[in-house]
Amino acid sequence: MDNNRWTIHGRTFRTIADYEAGLRDWEKIQAINQSTDRKNPKAVEALYRQLQNGELVFETILGRDFDDEIYELQEHFRKNGKKDNKKQAKGRIAGAKKDKSGKKTRGKVDLSDCDEELRREILRQLAKQEKRRKIIAVCCSLVAALSLGYFGVYNFYASRTQSSAQQLAVLKNKGNFLNLPGTVHKTGDKEAPEILDEYKTLYNMNKSLIGWIEIADTKIKYPVMQTTNSEYYLKHNFEQEKDKNGSIFMDPLCDVLKPSTNLIIYGHHMKNGNMFGELDKYSKKEYYEKHKRIQFDTIYEKGIYEVMYVFRSRIFYEDEITFKYYQFIDALSEAEFYSAMDAMAEMSLYDTGLSASYGEQLLTLSTCDNSEEDGRFVVVAKRVE
Repeated sequence: MDNNRWTIHGRTFRTIADYEAGLRDWEKIQAINQSTDRKNPKAVEALYRQLQNGELVFETILGRDFDDEIYELQEHFRKNGKKDNKKQAKGRIAGAKKDKSGKKTRGKVDLSDCDEELRREILRQLAKQEKRRKIIAVCCSLVAALSLGYFGVYNFYASRTQSSAQQLAVLKNKGNFLNLPGTVHKTGDKEAPEILDEYKTLYNMNKSLIGWIEIADTKIKYPVMQTTNSEYYLKHNFEQEKDKNGSIFMDPLCDVLKPSTNLIIYGHHMKNGNMFGELDKYSKKEYYEKHKRIQFDTIYEKGIYEVMYVFRSRIFYEDEITFKYYQFIDALSEAEFYSAMDAMAEMSLYDTGLSASYGEQLLTLSTCDNSEEDGRFVVVAKRVE
């Protein structure tokens, strides 16, 4: 007998006895295949159960091959059947929401028309939809609650800031209503002049007060603070309470007694218009035409400034070689002064027709600008009174 007689369906047997057993298995497999519709998932599932229950027994490896083949076919039908059931379930659910005219209704799925597995799948799909609905509802509620909370806090701080500013303005306008004595103190090695009467009450409330800024017909009517800590008044108000609106404050390096060439004042750009929230309105020349003058009093003397330049800039890296307006505080020479004037004139959004001469006092107002990263919006004025 040649080697080909020892091979059945790709399997080779060592002995005649094994070969004969293989032939018996192969005949049984052929008979099963002839009696089973392998395209019918239910017939395949029934055959698979017979194999699992030991109702069909084979003598050789051909039986194991046949068992594996039926298992893979049954798994194929099972997976595809689930996908089909999901589609049918979703179709039934979606179809139940429409009446005969095609309009959406609140109809219910008739589960009695479905087989058991399809009913289970429909119920699973309905449960998933209900779970998603509940999760979405909870998320929407949380977002709404957080939004209301945020706006509530935001409006509280905005309202408190505006109310506080109005009260401080009233105290300023009343002047020295407490009849405080003249205040003369030393700043460094210098003896400061007496504080103006209208600022004595405010100064005794907070010794960080250095002045008052006001632009007619705007919200900008605030005390100006100054400390050696440049970060403090970013998050604190005049009463030294924590406040996201912060306060208007002067650069710690500026000296109102010397005075510095350029007094730089900072303030947050609040969306509600508080602090320097309205400063970027100067980007329009029409607005500038109606708000050319800025009143800035130090606690020692009054001052009126007229706007010269309006520009956008940003906070630069230390190694960037360019004009950094926030470092221009004291001009060490006439050449340095005019170099700064030329740089600001070149950046200015429009020509005001005004410029400054060496020795004149400057005032710079600075706030954040979201047109670029670390952006700043800047208004520069010179003292005219």
